[in-house]
Amino acid sequence: MKLWLRRIHLGLALISGLFLLIVSLTGAVMIYAKDIQHLIEPAKWQVTPQENLMPYDELIQNVRAQTKQKITFFMPEQAPNAAWQFRLANKYYASVNPYSGSVLNVYESTDTIYGFAMGLHRWLLFENSKGEKTFRNWMSVCALLLLINVLLGFYLWVKPKNRVKRLAIKPKAKFRVLMYQLHTVLGVYFFIPLMLIAFTGMAFNWKTQTQSVLEFVTFNKVEQRPEAPKIIAPSQAALNYNEAIKNAENVFPDGKVYRIYLPKKDDEAIALRMQNPGESHAYSWVWTNPFTGKVLNSFDASKTNFTTQAWNFKYKFHIGDFAGPIVQFLWLLIALSLAFFIVSGVYFWLKRHKWK
Repeated sequence: MKLWLRRIHLGLALISGLFLLIVSLTGAVMIYAKDIQHLIEPAKWQVTPQENLMPYDELIQNVRAQTKQKITFFMPEQAPNAAWQFRLANKYYASVNPYSGSVLNVYESTDTIYGFAMGLHRWLLFENSKGEKTFRNWMSVCALLLLINVLLGFYLWVKPKNRVKRLAIKPKAKFRVLMYQLHTVLGVYFFIPLMLIAFTGMAFNWKTQTQSVLEFVTFNKVEQRPEAPKIIAPSQAALNYNEAIKNAENVFPDGKVYRIYLPKKDDEAIALRMQNPGESHAYSWVWTNPFTGKVLNSFDASKTNFTTQAWNFKYKFHIGDFAGPIVQFLWLLIALSLAFFIVSGVYFWLKRHKWK
């Protein structure tokens, strides 16, 4: 039985190994990618703080005039020296000085270190002629195989006796023995976070299935935000973004604005995605009429049930951005450990087959 489990453990690693190696290295890069990008190209991402931000109406008009594109959403930054990022209708982004309205950089997401790493991490950068990311499912399958393999590896460690003694690492041991000890010890120590990271990774693509698992485990349902309200656009009234956004911000005065979605059609409202105190990420929403500024509806995700809060926590947990730089560095080690498990597993297989 143990022999067959070892073979399955190794076989799953060989099937998914190349792709998990990509996941490991890109996941490690993504943790600090934005910091690196801002460090090497500060002129594209950082600005000199001034006393007043440009009013939203003028800022939006300036970006439209300079890019010749409509804006789908933009992301106000909390840091006063950070440029704001605008998503354009042609799927490009614009990095903008929010004090002057100057466009600093127009780019595709994959032009940045973070965007390139994320595209490789989640769909291998491949899109077909219809714009479909067909490798999303395969990367989710690899995450599932990783989850199964972590469970198998933990079982292989916990089943025999003297399991605690086998957590020792002897630096002076032969290379093959040392590799095996590191493989075992790191696998045990990182067992729970690797399981959860693999599961939350699947949740980005297989939302229905992973959400059902969470609801089954917690005996509750994930609360869904309400549908965005529709409006009747007046025939001659002008858009009033300043008033609409200001009124939306006042609904949750202690919240942080994450994204502001502009209407794509005449019957759509402005939508603000916000992070309220007690939320791990921005999952609260406010909708306002872009002509009158009237608040149409809101959703406070900080008051949802435990199952919803756990579901919303998946993004921050997956990237290790929830408890400061120490946890981020730990997540870096966990991401790189996956590469070590793959390389050492292949090494054991080659040794067993006497390949040099």
